[in-house]
Amino acid sequence: MTGHLAGLDGVRGLAILMVMAVHFVGDAPANGPLQRLVVKAASYGVLGVDLFFVLSGFLITGLLLEAKGQPHYFRNFYARRTLRIFPLYYGVLAVLFLLLPALVTPSPLLEVARRQQAWLWTYTTNFYIALTSSWASLTYVSHFWSLAIEEHFYLVWPLVVFSFSRPVLERICVGVIVAGLALRLLLVAQGMSELSVSVLTPCRIDTLVVGALLAILVRREELGARLLHRAGSLLLGLLAAVLAISLFGVLTGLWLPVLHQLRGSLYALLFGALTLASLGGSSGGGRLGRLFRGRLLGFFGKYSYGLYVYHGLFTWYLLEVQANERLDRWFGGHDWLTLVARVVLGVGVSVVVAVLSYELMEKKFLGLKRYFESKPRKTSPGAEPAGEALLTTSPARPPSGAAGR
Repeated sequence: MTGHLAGLDGVRGLAILMVMAVHFVGDAPANGPLQRLVVKAASYGVLGVDLFFVLSGFLITGLLLEAKGQPHYFRNFYARRTLRIFPLYYGVLAVLFLLLPALVTPSPLLEVARRQQAWLWTYTTNFYIALTSSWASLTYVSHFWSLAIEEHFYLVWPLVVFSFSRPVLERICVGVIVAGLALRLLLVAQGMSELSVSVLTPCRIDTLVVGALLAILVRREELGARLLHRAGSLLLGLLAAVLAISLFGVLTGLWLPVLHQLRGSLYALLFGALTLASLGGSSGGGRLGRLFRGRLLGFFGKYSYGLYVYHGLFTWYLLEVQANERLDRWFGGHDWLTLVARVVLGVGVSVVVAVLSYELMEKKFLGLKRYFESKPRKTSPGAEPAGEALLTTSPARPPSGAAGR
């Protein structure tokens, strides 16, 4: 089956919901056992970034493989990425650091970021956070660290895909995945904080490459069909492995730094299996696939890039104006009402701003992608591997969101 793969929009939607959960619920004060449990569960939403990374690697590698050998391979890729990413990203930076200071006195928290804005304009946010080992060192825009890592991947990976055959690419992917885990273990053993390790590009590129490897393998004849068919089983097996390692760490307290990094690699594989499982709905089967093709996740997937950018800004704003304390006083100390109001306010404002941003500004730039499209391959259906046929995207229809956002 060819065309737009709606299941992947749902994966993107799940990822942004996870990220918003950690900022609007996972960072909230908690009172009582049940509320602490809810807040603790929401804090795992940080893994939504890992899901974004895997999905980015999967989608970008698939697009590059389809475009390989066609005219204007590099020009088309970089032009389309620029049109998707830069208008919103640099538009937000211009408003924060150029327009607002010209109109009003920047708030204390925003001033912290403004003094270090060079790191943001150059997509090196993650390196500054690694140097300072503090999210508060780039207030309002600390969440841009993941955008920097994705941009580094977009810069280098097209050349790698262009230069090597698929079998060699598979070996490169495996090497990067192993090297990423080894580097994290080495840096943690040398005393580097886990926060710093978690935002460095060489330490996180393996998560993107997991998606890239799956994009290559699923296009293999026979193997691709088997991977798609068994994705659900792989997902359950990897989930069991993650739970087993977590339980071992909780019960024994042994080798925790090592287990944390090993679990990070397993999460990447887990989200890779989830990405493949989401495609089940594209061929008419699989409950998980149908879930990811649903309208709710699809909606959040469509606006996920804007949601990611804007929700992080709003999170810091809520902190600066002490919104939680104000809501608590407003609701007379009813903790659950305060928590629900925080979620409704945070998600609601983020959605409104992201939708307006997309419809009024971003979509105009996305329309320009039509000038940088690769021509569809002229391959007879009988000669096309099963996995390749399922994953052939329609170049006439631009993705509803960024590759990873």
